[in-house]
Amino acid sequence: MASFSFGTGNAAKLLRIPLYAVGRIGTLVVPRGRRWVFGCGAGIGDGALALQRHASALGHGTLWLTASDREDRDAAALGIPFVRKSGVRGWWATARAGVLVVTHGLGDVNRYANGGAFVVQLWHGIPLKRIGLDSPATTQVPDVPGARVLRGIVGVLYRAAAQRIRVLPAASHRARGRLESAFGLGDDRVVVTGEPRVDVLSAGTDPERRAHASEVLRDAVGEIAEGTRTILYAPTWRDGAADPAVPTATEWILILRLLEEQDAVLLVRSHPLGAGGYAPPLPSRRVRPLGAAVLSDVTPALAAVDVLITDYSSLAYDVGLLGMPVLFLAPDAREYARTRGFYGRFEDVAGSDAAADWAGVLVQLEQLLSDRHAYEGASRRSATLSATMHAHRDGRNTDRVYQAIRARGIPAPKGAA
Repeated sequence: MASFSFGTGNAAKLLRIPLYAVGRIGTLVVPRGRRWVFGCGAGIGDGALALQRHASALGHGTLWLTASDREDRDAAALGIPFVRKSGVRGWWATARAGVLVVTHGLGDVNRYANGGAFVVQLWHGIPLKRIGLDSPATTQVPDVPGARVLRGIVGVLYRAAAQRIRVLPAASHRARGRLESAFGLGDDRVVVTGEPRVDVLSAGTDPERRAHASEVLRDAVGEIAEGTRTILYAPTWRDGAADPAVPTATEWILILRLLEEQDAVLLVRSHPLGAGGYAPPLPSRRVRPLGAAVLSDVTPALAAVDVLITDYSSLAYDVGLLGMPVLFLAPDAREYARTRGFYGRFEDVAGSDAAADWAGVLVQLEQLLSDRHAYEGASRRSATLSATMHAHRDGRNTDRVYQAIRARGIPAPKGAA
């Protein structure tokens, strides 16, 4: 079931305006310190975790703001100091922070205490679908009297929040233009450093990345036999709507048959804000859930995956760093282009053969798994697509982001030379 939409989120934001005002008054009188405070809308992971590790290793005091018992446990397991982002302690930690690092929005930390902060917005993927100010979905509100005025107010609030961002890393100059437009920021704040979240896909050797990713995947979904191919299906969010590609009973039969014939496992990663019902009609170890409840950050596991199936996810750009083939399953491409929109044309990324249903994508998948030359050709196309969007692939994106932050006046850790 879908769990969130822009409309409901924006309605809640409008109702909280008095609390934002009170919180802003508080931050005017509370002095900021030197600690780096982190939050991530997807849990303990993403680029925020990479930067937290880097800053902590260099001697900065760090703190993670959590939102659930699970995040508390994950932070504790990694030895990261944490407090809940809601409540007085979360407000105080956010209000006193020297640097605030987020990946989704200012709600990743305490939303009422970020006024006047040095905000680093790492974002959580190279935009393929339109985001922020470039998408009409961003300012949606419920269909009520005065909705047009309310949309205008939401737009003003969004722009004001975006202007607090001091550093927004971009994967490339091409991605930079999209982020500048989406957040209404100039090129002094959007910097081409590469994204910390994908350093794990570039650092080390191929065997090292594969071994580490296999361990992450094994902990999440159990043992996968050596030689079994791994297929990841990762549809994107549809603003509260159900995923139209959830397989029918007939399609499940086709899926399971192909997985058996090709000795493959399908990992299903529904978007955490719009999960679909992906249980096959019969239990099968050939299909395993890999949603956010199982693995909060999928990126460290990607090097153990052989093929990605997606629709509009930025993973399509990321897996090219590994030379992984990508198949596109997009039954609602035309409608999605109308309501959400793309940067450029969807066909420029997916090609002209994006499948409209599971029967179509399974034909393509069978060819990849049974024909080495087809697989290698798809790998080259994926790497070429990635090269247009990732300017850096040396595993040093996190350090470049750190240096960009320091260059804008953030002091070195206490005791550093």
